[in-house]
Amino acid sequence: LAERTNLAGVQHILLVLSGKGGVGKSTLSTELALALRNAGKRVGILDVDLCGPSIPRMLRAQDSAVHQCDSGWVPVLVGQDRAIALMSIGFLLERTDDAVVWRGPKKNALIKQFVTDVAWGDLDFLIVDTPPGTSDEHISTVEALRPHRLLGAVLVTTPQ
Repeated sequence: LAERTNLAGVQHILLVLSGKGGVGKSTLSTELALALRNAGKRVGILDVDLCGPSIPRMLRAQDSAVHQCDSGWVPVLVGQDRAIALMSIGFLLERTDDAVVWRGPKKNALIKQFVTDVAWGDLDFLIVDTPPGTSDEHISTVEALRPHRLLGAVLVTTPQ
């Protein structure tokens, strides 16, 4: 029931993924969120790139902290007008350059927790920035989001 509650106000969920690293997924996720926000949409970003959470740094929010409320974690509000909701493991690390060296089950549990325990509120779009490749994290993310309004995916590629 918590899943429905915390994502009930999210109209569209969009995955950003690729088959390899370094192609610009996080940049595209950030720019897409900013463009949608500038078009008057309510936007959130869920950064499930657990080993390389770069979106907090891209939005100059790496020193922010996540807080708890009755319905779970409160996402950090970022951007010039603080109008983009962001959740990332980057906010949960002691230092922003700490490495995350976890096995699959722990990563999968955190992804499920990000989907079920973040109080997103009302959003037009939730953009999900994924790690590179086709790993367990992708399967866990899609499985956790399956009951919700998954709009689709943007596949970032390069010409080589």
